[in-house]
Amino acid sequence: MINAQAFVEAARCAGYTWYAGVPCSFLTPFINYVIGDDSLVYLSSANEGDAVAAAAGARLGGKQAVAMMQNSGLGNAVSPLTSLTHVFRIPLLVICTHRGAPGVQDEPQHELMGQITGQMFDTMRIPWEDFPGEEAAVADCLDRARAHCEREQRPYALVMQKGAVAAHPLSNRPATPRAATPPPGGELAAAGAPRPSRAEALERVIAGTPPGKSVVIATTGFTGRELYALADRANQLYMVGSMGCASALGLGLALARPDQHVVVVDGDGAALMRMGNFATLGAYGPPNLSHLVLDNEAHDSTGAQATVTRTVDFAAIAHAAGYADARRARDVADIDAFLARARGTGAGFLHLKIRTGAIDNLPRPTIAPPEVARRLQDHLAGRA
Repeated sequence: MINAQAFVEAARCAGYTWYAGVPCSFLTPFINYVIGDDSLVYLSSANEGDAVAAAAGARLGGKQAVAMMQNSGLGNAVSPLTSLTHVFRIPLLVICTHRGAPGVQDEPQHELMGQITGQMFDTMRIPWEDFPGEEAAVADCLDRARAHCEREQRPYALVMQKGAVAAHPLSNRPATPRAATPPPGGELAAAGAPRPSRAEALERVIAGTPPGKSVVIATTGFTGRELYALADRANQLYMVGSMGCASALGLGLALARPDQHVVVVDGDGAALMRMGNFATLGAYGPPNLSHLVLDNEAHDSTGAQATVTRTVDFAAIAHAAGYADARRARDVADIDAFLARARGTGAGFLHLKIRTGAIDNLPRPTIAPPEVARRLQDHLAGRA
């Protein structure tokens, strides 16, 4: 057994100062120590996948990041671990508890995952080892993790056994309260009114996000592909998987790089898939984060099957979740005002109805995901 301080301070020396996660009783002392230190960032995520995506965004922004979770929630993190951090080669340190470990008495819901936790990491091709149980083992453990991350540019996992970390008191540090905001203004375009295309909306996004001052994160599917087709720029990242995780990735990046205006262009299907992240963005979202949902009421890139957003008021949801500025758009011109909005106390949100369909002969990006990520990092570091 070790004290939380022994690991966290050694991790700090290795560069890890940014944490996102979902609590587990095994993690309690560890999380309590991180929360109680104002010099460390702790993001309380709605689910484990969002924690991974937010940590990945922070890593793109230059922070060494840790994603923490219980193994029962490891399934929630499979998508971003396999189609975000693996595909884009984003290195993270993952700390996962081992509930239901063989030979350890635990609740029945942990039995199966307890048996296959290691196999899960093996299947995802993520090297792992037990979380160090002695202070003398911490430095070597972190050295192995760092060596893998630097060499492979992919995650490394530590599996925490019961009782690995001694108790540590909680000094709660909730997200900074937001100033009261008025209800979302404006109305969506009237039913039956002509809707703009996705390309028309993205042209406005491109015009309002100059390189050097802004970053655009485009959700998976036609959104990223159309953005690439219209203008392939170094300050853009095209999600190719991990559907629904664009907003969490953008949150991590915006927190890591307050000097950049981070614009997340989401779709209605993706927003529905990870709607819990609305509350996380409402609580933690900084003023340099703008979240735009282009809603065509369809999963357009898979054949335009209908989503259930016909009666969903995303702006009202964003307002209720704590966004500092939540708006409804009538047309693409409202994107201009939204992106030029005065930065307030927190993240901004805009909901725009668009029509289905994409530009003719829509290409797929020819630049590989790892190149997109490295190009963005070079751009942010001024090496472009």
